Amino acid sequence: MSSFYSNGKLLITGEYTVLDGALALAVPTKYGQSLTVTPITENKIIWKSIDNENKAWFEDEFSTKEIIKGVLKPSNNISKRLLEILDAVKTLNPHFFNSETGFDITTKLDFSKDWGLGSSSTLINNIANWAKVDAYKLLEATFGGSGYDIACTQHNQAITYQLTNSNREIFEVEFNPEFKNHLYFVYLNKKKNSREGIVEYNKNKVSVLSKISDISTITKNLITCSSLYEFNQLIDSHETITSSIIKQPTIKDLFFKDFNGSIKSLGAWGGDFILVSSFDNPISYFKNKGYTTIIPFSEMILN
Repeated sequence: MSSFYSNGKLLITGEYTVLDGALALAVPTKYGQSLTVTPITENKIIWKSIDNENKAWFEDEFSTKEIIKGVLKPSNNISKRLLEILDAVKTLNPHFFNSETGFDITTKLDFSKDWGLGSSSTLINNIANWAKVDAYKLLEATFGGSGYDIACTQHNQAITYQLTNSNREIFEVEFNPEFKNHLYFVYLNKKKNSREGIVEYNKNKVSVLSKISDISTITKNLITCSSLYEFNQLIDSHETITSSIIKQPTIKDLFFKDFNGSIKSLGAWGGDFILVSSFDNPISYFKNKGYTTIIPFSEMILN
């Protein structure tokens, strides 16, 4: 039996613009996903996915012979996506699957699969480690994206991530603000599809290149700033710039205009988590508005 584990992720700065070369700050989370593989003598893959409440949310079986031949017909969209991943594995490592043997595989999430902390990227990285293929190439062949989420699966502290001339530069950084007790992550009760967000970004972006350096500067300053006041100014500026690029109002303007603090969208706008920065404890404010998943910085971020 073999076991693999990958960290979840949050993109603190550079959402969307990371695709065009902005320096982004990303953090691995204390929540992640494991994958356990047990070889079996039968020529099939038995797959079970378990959620954070220890309930099986997906189960299926696939013939390894048919995976090798590429003739499987999935019975649902989840099976279809999984088979696409396994087919990409077969392309990247043609000798990995053996038609005479198989695997019993179980995945286990630490977090709700609706949270947007990387149910896909953690799966991709775990499968890549199991199959001994490049996780970034596997991501590119399946879900796409900048790859920052794969970087988070492989690092145990905050990173800067930047795409330059088709290469990626990843550096570990210290991101453990003195004022972290004033930072919270609030789930917006809505799952956002990152791929759809990227499509919309590419449709609507205008004059992105002129904003790339501004986002990169904010990222650098955010890492080193020492006061909550400065931190709030930086994330407010980031929201204003991104709003102008994607032609969408900020989350604060849409839903939380009366909030006494700063709010920053994370990842694809309109869903998943937001970063909340406030001098006063904001928990009662958000709970009164129906947002009950509120996680303090120290409970979310892996340091």
